[in-house]
Amino acid sequence: MTDRYFENFMSDFVEEKATVTGIEAQEEKEEDSLLKLLSTPYPTLSEKLKRAALDLKETIVVETWGITGQKVQDFSLYRGTLGTAFLLLKSYQITGNKNDLDLCSEIIKACDSASSSSRVVTFLVGRAGVCALGAVVAKRQGNKQMVDYYLTQFKEIEVSEDCPDEIIRGRAGYLWACLFLNKNLGDGIIPCPLMFEYNGERYWGAAHGLAGILYVLMNFELAPDVLADVKETLKYMINNRFPSGNYPREEDKRNDDLVYWCHGAPGVALTLVKAAEKVGICHGISGNAYVFLSLYRMTGNVEFLHKAKAFACFLLDRGHKLISEGQMHGGDTPYSLFEGIGGMVHLFFDMTDPANARFPAHEL
Repeated sequence: MTDRYFENFMSDFVEEKATVTGIEAQEEKEEDSLLKLLSTPYPTLSEKLKRAALDLKETIVVETWGITGQKVQDFSLYRGTLGTAFLLLKSYQITGNKNDLDLCSEIIKACDSASSSSRVVTFLVGRAGVCALGAVVAKRQGNKQMVDYYLTQFKEIEVSEDCPDEIIRGRAGYLWACLFLNKNLGDGIIPCPLMFEYNGERYWGAAHGLAGILYVLMNFELAPDVLADVKETLKYMINNRFPSGNYPREEDKRNDDLVYWCHGAPGVALTLVKAAEKVGICHGISGNAYVFLSLYRMTGNVEFLHKAKAFACFLLDRGHKLISEGQMHGGDTPYSLFEGIGGMVHLFFDMTDPANARFPAHEL
């Protein structure tokens, strides 16, 4: 392992092996386990990923909900208990297991109590995430009373004048929650005023800067002058990227060392895909896989799916070993959605249905 990445020795594209002869079986015994996974037919690999995801989901539930005595210490979706609820919703969408949906609802209710005094307004770390996810899950359960409750709570959220503009803790994060509700409950459920003003921040990435803000903006019908500003900003970012194709963390920082969703090319790429459609996980391997799933969804090019498959296979084959040996950081909150194995589990679930895969709490 070098400073911030693992050396990539995998081919750009590997043909799947539909059948295996006796000679090939002997060769496979000597073949690297990761390369074997990469050449596994997609339906077979999909089942492997699904089984791994379901097993790891149970571990996450025990560690974040069972062991804690069903008490919420951090309610956020980003690194707290709401992330477990979000993962349970994804599991329900993949398997149809109603127990997952019911447990998801139970956890959201606990997060609702824990977040009642929070002044943070965003989907990822604030009150808006609890209320928006609660309303969507209640709708899936057919519980109109709870839908109305969560929507009422959501509409009482106030965005202060000094609120920053970023996705994690700012206006873009609140607007994303509005979009999430409108997509899942119907357009117009929450009117979404655009509330952006420059506040001195100069980050470029998806979590705290331009890429994330522009992504959210492009989900709205924009006035011609605003749309022109978005286009010019994207052109400026493209023209000032590093020779490697990566993007700076900040306007005045020229270190080409971060390649994550939060800082660097993966987060910017999701925004550029959104821009291409329109006019188109945080700092780790799982998040980077979603760039290629997004490109696959847009183009139908199986080579992009193969690249996403390579990330997933790497995690399935080596993730646990690398974390246990300290070669890959397991995160300060090791079972959370954005900093722990929760993001990996979400990716494994999404790989079973790549045409509908979405980066959690970022792509709609």
